Amino acid sequence: MSQARPLPRLRREPTYTGITMNTPATPPRRHRRKRLMLAFLIIFLLPVFAGAGALAVRGGPTHWSDWDRTVVSHLPPAVEHPQARIMVMSGRTRGWKGVLAVHSWVVIKGENERNWRRYDVAGWGNPVRLNWWPPDLWFGEYGRVIVDIQGPRAQALIPRVDAAIRSYQYANAGDYRIWPGPNSNTFVAAVLRSIPEAAAILPPNAVGRDFRPWPYLGWTDSGTGVEASLWGVLGVKLGWVEGVEINVLGLVAGLDLRDPGIKLPAFGHIGWPHETATASPQGAR
Repeated sequence: MSQARPLPRLRREPTYTGITMNTPATPPRRHRRKRLMLAFLIIFLLPVFAGAGALAVRGGPTHWSDWDRTVVSHLPPAVEHPQARIMVMSGRTRGWKGVLAVHSWVVIKGENERNWRRYDVAGWGNPVRLNWWPPDLWFGEYGRVIVDIQGPRAQALIPRVDAAIRSYQYANAGDYRIWPGPNSNTFVAAVLRSIPEAAAILPPNAVGRDFRPWPYLGWTDSGTGVEASLWGVLGVKLGWVEGVEINVLGLVAGLDLRDPGIKLPAFGHIGWPHETATASPQGAR
């Protein structure tokens, strides 16, 4: 009697359903929002908190009336400086707002004029002030020079500077607004727009410099790039003098191309020193 052979063992074949599970190529939308918020916090708010912390460690801001009255101007009397001269300067604002912003002003002297003329904008009364402070001082501190033009070139530009000051559209009582402008930096920015060949702009922490009463799309103030801005509250710039700037609520971050460095809220420009003169007659050019 023959022995029965075992049946062959069948192998299990894989089953194909035709359905595949695709992993999303991009992160969920909420992850992108989180990353944008984190980038905003790091780029725009972290420098502000760092600046406020540094000021707090130094004891906080001093009262506006508490400043060193022994500091005297470095500029010679105008009669000892016969050349024409145009200067733009800036200094930290007073109080906690000094964490975020600087105040800027304009100093002018025509050829053989016997007096310096300093123009500021203040937040009370008629905004535009003449010779409110010594030409290069701001609450007992020397201003940082942003523009310094001398000689025949300055003399040729002074009529346009004077015209820009006379035609400043926010020169009446009640026009001043600390944020987003018009403020002192709005005024000086308007003056600089009248002389684009100066190839100069206010520091990125000159809050209010970008204020305009309408949305703007066009050339930057220096004429070396393009700008898009919504009332100075949101905006972007790309140019040789301006570099790359992103403005969010008046806080500016970006890259400086002409004088390599970065721009951060509260700190302004960090990097290669700007090519500006000092306010002393020996260092001017």
